[in-house]
Amino acid sequence: MKKIITFFSLVSLIVSIASAQPDTTDLLGLVGEPEVVHGHAIATFKGTRLINFHTLEVPGERTLDFRIAHRFGAFNSGGYNFWGLDGGASIRLSLEYSYDGRLNIGIGRSNTGKTFDGFAKYRLIRQGDHSNPPISVTLFSGIYATSIKDEDDGLLNVNKYADFSNRLSFCHQIMIGRKFNDRFSLQLAPTLVHVNLAEEADTKNDAFILAGAARYKVTQRMAITAEYGLRVSDYSTDKYYDSFGIGIDIETGGHVFQMHLTNSFGLTENQFYTRTTDSWGDKGIRLGFNISRVFTI
Repeated sequence: MKKIITFFSLVSLIVSIASAQPDTTDLLGLVGEPEVVHGHAIATFKGTRLINFHTLEVPGERTLDFRIAHRFGAFNSGGYNFWGLDGGASIRLSLEYSYDGRLNIGIGRSNTGKTFDGFAKYRLIRQGDHSNPPISVTLFSGIYATSIKDEDDGLLNVNKYADFSNRLSFCHQIMIGRKFNDRFSLQLAPTLVHVNLAEEADTKNDAFILAGAARYKVTQRMAITAEYGLRVSDYSTDKYYDSFGIGIDIETGGHVFQMHLTNSFGLTENQFYTRTTDSWGDKGIRLGFNISRVFTI
């Protein structure tokens, strides 16, 4: 009960700060949220990630973004586990940096699978003023390495990770989005996830996903968000579900607090796009949050 009270007290404090905070540098290293800067529509999304999914945004020039992502256990774990708040959490810490406001590189570490990850994003096309060009396009590539021990090592006398390449997986995306007006933004991202080692004999190495993300701004410093990853290829006979999340963004100057509900436990693309084992229908929903703080370097 103390965790619940503490958590919602923190949310209330952040909301009150957001309401009183004057316009200052935001998550992307920009001032306020004008519609157009240097002929380009800006702040299509208010951060480099929405809930789990990457957005087409990159940090501003010479901006370092430190991020903390946290997911509690599932609601259907029951009252004894306080509906997921008592344990079984996933956590990821990451750093993202952009020197020129177009190329973004990042590194991260999550406890799920003891995974190290790195990625690069590049803003290929920026939506322009008067809809010329009418869309923004950002390219993304990520690499993931699990450092977990092979559970069979020493039992069957076989180590599936003896070859380091078996620990690796990859994700590639083309993120296409548009800011339709000062309130509504939409993004679609054809996605390929590749794993070097298919864990089961009937599992394919490649999975194709169509990822969608949307943001609707309700106040000056608050927005409703949603994302959905449609698995368009049959890559495994195991029971997995599409990743789906809804949330709210709360801006507090250089901070953005993102609170949400999602059925995905993993925090990297190779996990939540292809290995989501819980469904909303079975109350496999998790309370989660992201916190971001930017620094100009």
